[in-house]
Amino acid sequence: MSNATTNAETVHRVSFLDKDSLAIPILKILQADGTAYEEAVLPVIDETLAAKIHDTCVFTRVLDERMLGAQRQGRISFYMTCTGEEASIVGSTAALEEGDVILAQYREHAALRYRGFTTEQFMNQMFSNEKDFGKGRQMPIHYGSEALNYQTISSPLATQIPQATGVGYSLKMQGKRNIAICYFGEGAASEGDFHAGLNMAAVLSSPVIFFCRNNGYAISTPTDEQFKGNGIASRGVGYGMHTIRVDGNDMLAVLAATQQARAYALEHNAPVLIEAMTYRLGAHSSSDDPSGYRSKDEEAKWQQHDPVKRFKLWMINKGWMNEQKDADLYVKYREEVLSELKVAEKVPTPHIDYIIEDVYDTPTPILKKQLADLKDHVKKYPESYPKSAGRI
Repeated sequence: MSNATTNAETVHRVSFLDKDSLAIPILKILQADGTAYEEAVLPVIDETLAAKIHDTCVFTRVLDERMLGAQRQGRISFYMTCTGEEASIVGSTAALEEGDVILAQYREHAALRYRGFTTEQFMNQMFSNEKDFGKGRQMPIHYGSEALNYQTISSPLATQIPQATGVGYSLKMQGKRNIAICYFGEGAASEGDFHAGLNMAAVLSSPVIFFCRNNGYAISTPTDEQFKGNGIASRGVGYGMHTIRVDGNDMLAVLAATQQARAYALEHNAPVLIEAMTYRLGAHSSSDDPSGYRSKDEEAKWQQHDPVKRFKLWMINKGWMNEQKDADLYVKYREEVLSELKVAEKVPTPHIDYIIEDVYDTPTPILKKQLADLKDHVKKYPESYPKSAGRI
């Protein structure tokens, strides 16, 4: 018999529970003007860490601005922004150690930047050129870096959630003092992989942080049409794991929650669920038009909760930043991103032979036959494959 049963209160009349039976507080540390709440307990942070967080946020804003523009110009095929969710991503990543493994969904390029992914590496991936670590096989923004412990993005929704459980369990079995962190949106929490992954992590005592970016929409579907429960945090409690809900636009709240979640996961070899309440200021992707499902007034309201501006104001209040330094950083990164973009788009695409590498140690006869057929096809219709025709 489980502890939940043996420790339960006994009643003698029918008494149902509903979604309001579990009150879930939300952690807030920073106010909109960049000052901390009077009774707030701040995370461990110094000027050096704050500067790195701010630098990452500015770079990410510039990258999103430039590359969405590049997509509109037809220079890349696809893009997704992090705009509005930077505190959730950067604040949590800043609480990790380098050996912790990141399993992202698709909007966490700020985490990769925080760990040291260069502007050139971002551009090589998005232009699918021969310097791309993925050898041109993925859509833009499907990053991966073995050196930075950032597992390669998969397009199918939520597949990374049960994988994160396995990664955390593997780290535990190897005796490493590291954890896995898994990012996903509240829409992904509607997938079966979410439930399987969390239950498995709890049962197997896997040291993993499940980080839900609850940004209000699963593409065009608002949360009230996705589920009727008390958000995503209530599900963590249901699966028997430590859970916290935070203001996802509050950099310090996210940092504090993740620092303590990591410490708990390591000490107890147990999973933790963090639900960050945030908002996607941009479109779901470059293929989406949010005006079809939300109002300009709604977007303007959330602009007032801009996480990057709030953290910058906190740094200014601390004497660690000023408006001129902030403006100079934007200028620097706009020039850098544009310069690297122009270089990367001129780098040749990967050789066509790469398409069957890394699947097996030695390509199978079937793969070799398919490659030969593909080459014949490209040679027959070179005008349809201008980038590949010259590299056969």
